[in-house]
Amino acid sequence: AVGPKLVQYVVKVIVQAIQLLYTMLTIDQPSYILLQNPPGLPGIAVAWVACLFWRSKLIIDWHNYGYTIMSLNHGRNHPLVQIAKWYEKLFGRLSDYNLCVTNAMKEDLWVNCNIKAVTLYDKPASYFKETPLELQHRLYVKLAKDYEPFKPRYVSNAERSAFTEMDEKNGHVIKTRGRPALLISSTSWTEDEDFSVLLKALEAYERYINEGVKLPSLVCVITGKGPLKDYYNGLINKLHFKHIQICTPWLEAEDYPLLLGSADLGVCLHKSSSGLDLPMKVVDMFGCCLPVCAIYFECLHELVKHNENGLIFRDSNELAEQLKMLFLGFPTLEGKLHNFRENLRASKQLRWDESWDQTVLPLLG
Repeated sequence: AVGPKLVQYVVKVIVQAIQLLYTMLTIDQPSYILLQNPPGLPGIAVAWVACLFWRSKLIIDWHNYGYTIMSLNHGRNHPLVQIAKWYEKLFGRLSDYNLCVTNAMKEDLWVNCNIKAVTLYDKPASYFKETPLELQHRLYVKLAKDYEPFKPRYVSNAERSAFTEMDEKNGHVIKTRGRPALLISSTSWTEDEDFSVLLKALEAYERYINEGVKLPSLVCVITGKGPLKDYYNGLINKLHFKHIQICTPWLEAEDYPLLLGSADLGVCLHKSSSGLDLPMKVVDMFGCCLPVCAIYFECLHELVKHNENGLIFRDSNELAEQLKMLFLGFPTLEGKLHNFRENLRASKQLRWDESWDQTVLPLLG
């Protein structure tokens, strides 16, 4: 951390390149090197050099463009961003095979970079699925030890959480009467997700309840960690809701899919820096048959089908209206939320390993 930031950055890239190249040249000879981009600086160049050494084939798996992510901080015309753009295009053309996550990105790679790619949609792993009620209860009771929104509204002899209770007579788990709705969103707390949109929508939701609209109280769980978490936690702490509770836990890896499979609605605020990638969090939510409200960007329709498996919104006002419509009469009325979940159950999505076998194995002969 000495000298100008540009010098620090260049030194960091050089050191990483040397470390990575040394590591890759000391492994057993591979037939293929598969690299996910981003991050691609210096990874793509190092992998290409290693492939020359090993006489291996290089496969780049494009999930986004690194230079568009850099542009969020520096602007599109910054020299570093322009260098990164040239670098990605060059080594993309030098690779043997290219995979990408949307048809929109496939077209962009071909038209603007002369790179021929195959679309491999992200798919959920097999452990992303609906959570049985008994497992939901165990998870809620576990989370209630650390997080206030999961604690029961009143104390009783039965084992309870805010959402479930265990029947003392037969040991069966049931959902509590008048339970709150559980809304979940996950984030890396970066510039490409504006969580003020959700916070403003929640303020409007609180107003609806105060005006007499028959809506349930809401528990909003925002998972993940990242650079802007403290900033948004500061905003959350300034909100004084009566009917909404917000918590921002860091979940253990095995608990995250269980919570997705237990929730009533997912919210996605991911706006692609390139407009060409799809949010993995929505893929995982759909694996759990969890309906989603997602903020609009250009190719989102390749994943979220509006009014079929979820809803697409453009601003906080539209999101607030969607929350009101979906949760009206919850949990007794089976409206659009129920229909979306049934559509997801009926869709029988491919899982990751099946998608890989169908799309990638033919490339590898």
